Amino acid sequence: MNQSTQAETMSAVGIEGGKGPAEALKAVQIPRPAPGPGQILIKVRAAGVNRPDIAQRQGFYPPPPGAPETMGLEVAGEVVEPAGRWTAGDRVCALLGGGGYAEYAVCDTRHALPIPQGLDFTEAAGLPETVFTVYANVFEHGSLRAGETLLVHGATSGIGVTAIQMAKAAGAKVIATGRGAAKADQARQMGADVAIDATAEDFSEVAKREGGVDVVLDMVGAPYFEANLKALNTGGRIVYIAAQAGGTLEVPIGRLMQKRGLITGSTLRPRPADEKARLAAEVERVVWPWIEAGKVRPHIDRTFPLAQAAQAHAHVESGTHLGKVILLT
Repeated sequence: MNQSTQAETMSAVGIEGGKGPAEALKAVQIPRPAPGPGQILIKVRAAGVNRPDIAQRQGFYPPPPGAPETMGLEVAGEVVEPAGRWTAGDRVCALLGGGGYAEYAVCDTRHALPIPQGLDFTEAAGLPETVFTVYANVFEHGSLRAGETLLVHGATSGIGVTAIQMAKAAGAKVIATGRGAAKADQARQMGADVAIDATAEDFSEVAKREGGVDVVLDMVGAPYFEANLKALNTGGRIVYIAAQAGGTLEVPIGRLMQKRGLITGSTLRPRPADEKARLAAEVERVVWPWIEAGKVRPHIDRTFPLAQAAQAHAHVESGTHLGKVILLT
């Protein structure tokens, strides 16, 4: 391969056969992307691994129109082709529609944020997908306020750990669930006021003894709905960001009406670029000061070289991780 060709291609991670198990992830050479109007090119130093990446690899979560086929929804690195407020060499982390599992990625200038003071590339790569998701769902859709109580399921996931810390930073009480005593203990170490082993205790009963909950952040789905509703205070909100154990709810409408409850949820990736830009500005305004004050910190479970993306996916699918799994380029 001559030097000119080398400059036009880059290492990335592809899915052999278009979809499949973790072992289908292979190192490939693909064309280096060129930024369009209003975009920057980032030299990727680290990329976060997220559940939607696994869903995409399995064929259940195709990229939105115009997004790269390559997986990867969040990265950290240096700007090499600037635009907007960015200059060459700026250290940024960014929310992507795809394309993060690669040496270079393009990004809407408005979807990149400066790496908070005190964080390295590895830590910063674990911020965008989780922080944007938690802010949009817990604080916007869920309207969590200081003095209220948040119930977080899947509390040792990247989303769960971030939700615990952000809710505490905002002045809320946090009740967290995990499957197994070890995960409940980890949630407590991450800052949860009350941590429940959901395999050994009825979390709704514990939550009611603690005064009930005002917002539920749920990624489990149908099996937890009845207990969520029991735990909910009058005027409470149940927010769905996934349904890993079942996606169809049977809703007792009378009880929902009695509690004046709200059931809502959202996805992040398909949102319009302008909406993501609005969300990015809010995250920078509200959450970045929490990070720089040490109230919110990404917890990195493990890192893997980019070429070992298959092992990284298998590790996330095992459910044994605490916090984020990161690929390093």
